[in-house]
Amino acid sequence: MKTDASTTPRALATEAVHAGREDLAALGVHAPPLDLSTTYPSYDSRAEAARIDEFATTGAQPDGPPIYARLDNPTTARFESALARLEGAGSAVAFASGMAALTAVLLVRSSMGLRHVVAVRPLYGCSDHLLNAGLLGTEVTWVDPAGIADAIRPDTGLVMVETPANPTLAEVDIRAVAQACGSVPLLVDNTFATPVLQRPVEHGARIVLHSATKYLGGHGDVMGGVVACDEEFARLLRQVRFATGGVLHPLAGYLLLRGLSTLPVRVRAASATAAELARRLAADPRVAKVHYPKVGGAMVAFDVHGDPHAVIAGVRLITPAVSLGSVDSLIQHPASISHRIVAEGDRRTAGVSDRLLRMSVGLEDTEDLWRDLCGALSAAGPAEVAGSAGSARTEGGIVRSLHSAGL
Repeated sequence: MKTDASTTPRALATEAVHAGREDLAALGVHAPPLDLSTTYPSYDSRAEAARIDEFATTGAQPDGPPIYARLDNPTTARFESALARLEGAGSAVAFASGMAALTAVLLVRSSMGLRHVVAVRPLYGCSDHLLNAGLLGTEVTWVDPAGIADAIRPDTGLVMVETPANPTLAEVDIRAVAQACGSVPLLVDNTFATPVLQRPVEHGARIVLHSATKYLGGHGDVMGGVVACDEEFARLLRQVRFATGGVLHPLAGYLLLRGLSTLPVRVRAASATAAELARRLAADPRVAKVHYPKVGGAMVAFDVHGDPHAVIAGVRLITPAVSLGSVDSLIQHPASISHRIVAEGDRRTAGVSDRLLRMSVGLEDTEDLWRDLCGALSAAGPAEVAGSAGSARTEGGIVRSLHSAGL
């Protein structure tokens, strides 16, 4: 949904609570209405035909009442408007999942004959697979950030990065990458950071992707995806969404809009706990290496000296499960689950070792989480000797990262 550019800029916390809801008082309601209609009545079929023709031609959202739920939904549109404002983008288009959102982006660029993608590993495992398998006719060139400019070809339609990356939390300089892209659009997967910690559009990205299932929803009970971009690209995405049917259900749109209202509070609280856990893990001889990004956040990844599967089996408070961004803490073994679909050699090259664990820190008490982690780490096997473990744990500059995050 296109945002109202005339609205006075407001702080992120205020936007999170009020964006997409500005008309509620005039409607005489306090909570956003939930519209579950799949179709809408119209007694003027000539006018309806004209509106459908305009959408088919331009991709602009039709003026007036909705026509059909696959084309538009008022509840979903509120979430789109709010997310666009939080990301500082002109528009946003919501989809049934993050993968449906990425698929739509790739289809738009491919329809222009721009099937080549330049990408930086690591990415979320299914994003990696979608690009690498050529399922949509795409061809991908994997590079380090420094090699982006040299990898761009005349048929390059997209450069894609994820920062902090899933699952190693590796970061790239968005502004430097955007400059290297030249006229090619840069897509940044901002799922881990959320607009609370970084807004890629402000650094030159033209497309921002979210698995809304994660922090935007925030409670592990809704699935969705969303792309923040300019209105011109949004119109193309809407046409693909209408044609392919990857629409966000209005109940999901309702839950995601509600999730946005507490997003800043949740992310900042969980980030403070994650930073503390990262400090403790870095000093623990049972841990070989800790990954925690400079931008901060609620994700922590760490390599263990012992058996990572024993850690997964040993937690009692933390939930051993895929996904992330919920109010409760989750832990998983990427090489077995989220990145299993990525070839073993590619996983290891991207830093996804067989001993790496990824933890999504929730809103529980820090001491309770640490007690649970300690018990699980003890079940994983003996620690390394103090000397070698100490040197390994300093890799990655974790103290510097925590200081930069202001946590």
